[in-house]
Order: sequence, then C-alpha cells, then structure tokens
Amino acid sequence: MAATPTYRIPLGFPAPDFYLPEPRTGAFLRFQDVRGDRGTVVVFMCNHCPYVLHILDALLETAALFKGQGIGFVGISSNDVTGYPEDAPEKMAALATAKNFPFPYLYDESQAVAKAYFAACTPDFSVFDARNFCVYRGQFDSSRPKNDIPVTGADLKAVLNALIEGKPVPAEQAPSIGCNIKWKPGSEPYYF
Repeated sequence: MAATPTYRIPLGFPAPDFYLPEPRTGAFLRFQDVRGDRGTVVVFMCNHCPYVLHILDALLETAALFKGQGIGFVGISSNDVTGYPEDAPEKMAALATAKNFPFPYLYDESQAVAKAYFAACTPDFSVFDARNFCVYRGQFDSSRPKNDIPVTGADLKAVLNALIEGKPVPAEQAPSIGCNIKWKPGSEPYYF
C-alpha cells in the first residue's frame, strides 16, 4: 500500500459544490443536501483501501454520534473502477448497505469532485464550518494499519466538538495518510 498524505492547501476555501449519484439509493445529491447546520465532513474514501478499512467502523460511529449535533457527513469515492473494480458503484452500495452507513456514499466517476477538493488519498478529510468554509484538512487520528495505535477518531472529533461549541478549530493539523486516489490514466491532477 502506497502511503500518500493529504495535499496541503490554505484553509478557508468555500466548499466546492457537486452533483453526484449515491449508488445505494439512486439519488443525486449536492453539497447543500449533505451539509450540517454546524459543519460538514467530506471524506474521500473507497471500498478496498486498507487505510479506510482500518478506520471504517470508527468513522461510521463518529458520523452517527455527530449527526444529531448538526454535523453533516458525506463519503465520496473517486477511484478509477476500471483498474479497481472492487470500488465500482454496485460494490459501494453493497458496502454502504452491509455497514448501514449513516451518511451518503457518492460516486465521482469523472474524478472532477476529487480534483475540486484537492483530494490526494483515501481517506482524505475536509471539514467545513457552518458557513461552508474549510477549517480542517487532516487525519481522523494517528492510527494506521500496523502501527498499533488505537483507532479513536480523536483529531476529527476535536474539530467537530470545536465547531459545535463555537470554539476555534485546532490550528495544528496532521495530514491524513492513505492510499493514493486511483486516477484514470492521464488524468492525474496538476497539483501532483
């Protein structure tokens, strides 16, 4: 597994809109449909990445915990499914159903949304405040496959608690690390 960090960009940018299908329901959703009144988590993820699978259950628990506190969540898969068929929409729907995802899991076939969010890896987190400006681009926590650190979601939870309490988001933000997004041949974004 290739270890790729979140791409570092200045915070404060507005959440790029999207219009993407959710394979589980067949609905098409925009950012406005998934945003929370107090903040929104956009996580680029996929079915097969060991880094995602390592935190998946804790991520789902975290999303369920904060959902009732005004925090919206959305998962987006942008991987090239030709080379990675385990990330195909029907497999996304199956995983979301089997794990009872408490948030929409959308498919970014064109990979344009991943590029708009400067996504680099899976999982790749961006958190937006109540005004839809980015306040966090970092890790779920310090746990990684094989490093023996427990999965807690501590970093993301600290950010979400700050948003709920109206406090500043922690300035120190360790990048997420995961598998690189599987770009279609010749479509790698310019920021790499």
